[in-house]
Amino acid sequence: MSIGRLMQGKPHADTPGVTIGAPRTYELCGALCFAGRRHRAFSRLAALSGAETGDRVLDVGCGTGYLTRRIAVAVGPRGAVTGVDPSPSVLAYARRRNRAGRGAECTYREGVAEALALPDGSFDTVVTSLMLHHLPEELRPSALAEMWRVLRPGGRLLVVEFRPPRSALGRHLVHGGLGHAMSHNRTDLLDGLITGAGFEIRGSGDVRPWLTYVQGVRPESTVPTSDLASGPRRSDRE
Repeated sequence: MSIGRLMQGKPHADTPGVTIGAPRTYELCGALCFAGRRHRAFSRLAALSGAETGDRVLDVGCGTGYLTRRIAVAVGPRGAVTGVDPSPSVLAYARRRNRAGRGAECTYREGVAEALALPDGSFDTVVTSLMLHHLPEELRPSALAEMWRVLRPGGRLLVVEFRPPRSALGRHLVHGGLGHAMSHNRTDLLDGLITGAGFEIRGSGDVRPWLTYVQGVRPESTVPTSDLASGPRRSDRE
């Protein structure tokens, strides 16, 4: 069965164009997509988020909580990690997989990225992985603006997206399976979206096999977006 067939589901009622498949399907699809590298890749992303011991972290579009759980280990039992997703069934699965262990307890709540029902400045770090490409283009600036709002001044942002494969085999697998959303994902637009929301870009790069990330920070003092330095500082390439 192809990856594309595995990911089939019904559109979410509150988010047109977003397909919500069975939670176990997401987990299986993730294992197939990353060819055994998923744990290593997402542990790397947790480190790139900059989340530290005791931090309050928000994972926007958390899905089944795979990255949320990696971040929970990074912040430890003194930290707090909240995952937000629009799918009740996916969140129920994430809650069942939640094991505090040596990390923070994960809290999951239903919500959409463009209207987070969370207080201003309530998080030290915000992460979002493989979510923005699901949103209609007109909602993406609102989602980034909400992430800026819920971060404290000086708080960190990590945005992770699919990077279209460069190899012929990778392009074949993506076009035949995951389809348009990944194979034509405009990752070159991320920098503009992030700086447009008021963030300063602090780094960017790739994580194998086909992820790209941008690190940002909410400035300590609020200044007009037009006054922010533009352009990424490409770093930490893998």
